Amino acid sequence: MLDESGTEAPASEQSALRDADGHLHPEFVERVSRAVEAADAATLKTIVGELHEADTGDLIEALDPELRPRLVKLMAADFDFSALTEIDDAIREEILEELPSETIAEGVRELDSDDAVYILEDLPKDEQAEILERLPMPDRVALAKSLEYPEDSAGRLMQTEFIAVPPFWTVGQAIDYMRETVDLPERFFELYVVDPAYRFLGVVALDRLLRTKRPVPIGELMDEERLRVRVTDDQESVARLFERYDLIAVPVVDTADRLAGVITVDDVVDVIEEEADEDLKAFAGINRDEELSDNVLVTSRSRLPWLIVNMGLAFVSATVISFFEATIEAVVTVAVLMPVNAALGGNAGTQALAIAVRALATREITRANRGRIILRECMVGLVNGLVLAVIAGSIAGFAFRSQTLGLVLSGAMVLTVVIATTLGILVPLLLSRFRIDPAVASGVFVTTTTDVFGFFIFLSLATVAFGIF
Repeated sequence: MLDESGTEAPASEQSALRDADGHLHPEFVERVSRAVEAADAATLKTIVGELHEADTGDLIEALDPELRPRLVKLMAADFDFSALTEIDDAIREEILEELPSETIAEGVRELDSDDAVYILEDLPKDEQAEILERLPMPDRVALAKSLEYPEDSAGRLMQTEFIAVPPFWTVGQAIDYMRETVDLPERFFELYVVDPAYRFLGVVALDRLLRTKRPVPIGELMDEERLRVRVTDDQESVARLFERYDLIAVPVVDTADRLAGVITVDDVVDVIEEEADEDLKAFAGINRDEELSDNVLVTSRSRLPWLIVNMGLAFVSATVISFFEATIEAVVTVAVLMPVNAALGGNAGTQALAIAVRALATREITRANRGRIILRECMVGLVNGLVLAVIAGSIAGFAFRSQTLGLVLSGAMVLTVVIATTLGILVPLLLSRFRIDPAVASGVFVTTTTDVFGFFIFLSLATVAFGIF
């Protein structure tokens, strides 16, 4: 566990708070619950006031819903509102609905601007305005401007607290400024060099600053080629820059190249987790906003639309099967083996689909390697199809004492697995080309198409092999 200075807390404190699996001890949660129910603010401040924001967030989620806003109110000024950035959106919204505007305003006033924006952005516009009106003018203007940037943009993600200095300052002046100024960011890694119009000129890393003699001008130290992002850049693109170039922080500029803020690596880690979570949910046909804290009706409403789509497409597969009623009636064992062929084809398609969707999300598939990847997946489908055909065909031929049936299953399996693997790689690529999120739509298309092809190929081969016309 990290303490407020960002260092690791003693092991004894961690063991008192969490078990070996990292979960909060039930006894600790129960102790806090009793203090809230008894309105014992003094005890709460003693046992909760020194917790790291992440631990406080886990504690809030572990409490009964009616106790969560009461905890915040009882803690009053000792409650760290940054803990609300560590909990599910639905829980945060429920808590904020129960808190008066003045309490929220006091809480966000102490936060970094990026955390304050994160808390305020999901509130209704009228509530945002009411809270902003209670903040000091500089904070109000900065937060209002950040909230105007597009959702999931660098402007929303950045913090507006940073250290900017002119290029003619010396190293000694910059160091003295940092020592004497009280209102500095809690943590920073670089100084940003700007001209009188606040246009971004370059960056000076702290380690280089501290290794240089005091009389040297800042302009001689700055890195003018340093990467920067625009306020309108998508946060996922920003995260890829951090990953690609091993960045700790990156400056954010507006359309006139004026320095608007800075994004640090801790914010990017949250973005990476958020994007991965959204892709995984989309892949399963789940609404990106679904949270574990949502109630039954909200969760059901989130999942039902894609289930209905799947149901409709399943009738397409049923229609294909209905064309071969005579074959199924004549050779009943065909009906027994149909799911085997379709299931293996579906799994092969899903494997290729997962690789394709992930590679598209991380921009690993390019024009240069696209053809090679498609060919590779087709060859993988062929190899796996042949291996599965030998195994499944042998089992079917022996179990049903029919060499013909074994050969039919083998042939169908090779074709189905090759087609499924090919679709698994091609469908996401085509959807991405037409700017349709492949994580959302690919699963439905690949699964249904694989089933249709699987049933059609198997039943067609069986019809020909057993002479049923």
